Amino acid sequence: MSYAHALEQPRRRPNLADPWHRLTGRWHNGGVEQYSLGQSRGMHKLRRLRFRGGFEVTEHRMDLENLPDAFRGFRIVHLTDIHYGLYFPAEALASLVEMTNELEPDLVAITGDFVTRSRNYIEPVAEILSGLRASEGVYAVLGNHDFRVGPAEITNALERHGIDVMRNQHTSLRRRGQRCYLAGIDDYYYRADLTKAMRGIPQGAPTILLSHNPSIIDDAAEMKISLVLSGHTHGGQVRLPLVGCLYGRSEERMRFKKGRDSLGATQIYVSRGIGTVVLPVRYGCPSEIPQLVLEPHREYATRSAIADGWLFARPHARS
Repeated sequence: MSYAHALEQPRRRPNLADPWHRLTGRWHNGGVEQYSLGQSRGMHKLRRLRFRGGFEVTEHRMDLENLPDAFRGFRIVHLTDIHYGLYFPAEALASLVEMTNELEPDLVAITGDFVTRSRNYIEPVAEILSGLRASEGVYAVLGNHDFRVGPAEITNALERHGIDVMRNQHTSLRRRGQRCYLAGIDDYYYRADLTKAMRGIPQGAPTILLSHNPSIIDDAAEMKISLVLSGHTHGGQVRLPLVGCLYGRSEERMRFKKGRDSLGATQIYVSRGIGTVVLPVRYGCPSEIPQLVLEPHREYATRSAIADGWLFARPHARS
């Protein structure tokens, strides 16, 4: 599938007044810009900014309480914070899609921030992401940048291209007669309604929650949700030696800002994401494509094995 047409737009030479016009225009439009696709200048601009488009693929084994055996080895590829815009052209996004498909996921979860500021990127990002393939589907939630630009427009574009957008709702995943639940909420600061999303899910059922902002972790833990997938923080984006990132460098300050953590029985994975904001650069914090492999919790698996008449529980890999 070719995405070359996404960059076939007239280009003009920038002038010194551009930054001021962009700033004042953004102010009058509530933070939204209307820059054209052609202004990205494609991969040339990325090379000039020393962005190499490299994505680090990570793998994590997640033990979930009450996970049915039919979902043993279920593979989720988690994408987040794409920020398709001036500094992330079509070629890089197409490469991301190809890499994701090569992982052969059962499900692709996208946790928001598809674009940055410009509505002109909404349809192209949806079109390119339509190339994602997963046996159980591609599901998404919206991030804070999506709400600033146009949540209805982004939702409609994504759904036209085969991506299910979850706005405070859930669905059930079925395998061999067994079920696992997937829920998704709006951004934490834009009317996220976890109670509504969870309504109808049996108590104690294994549930995966998609939430752009990891700040939902306290509420998720109170509801004993099995696993939360989030982004938003970019992992700090720029992490300097000794200084750390904007969140600080201590373990306490970095909790629920990057990587794997848990609160009570609820596990969370916060991806570093794909794109950038404010500064079009990453340092010490590369873009990430996490793949999460689900396994029944060891104690639950042992109980299930005994119930099935097994003498020993099957072995489980852990990350």
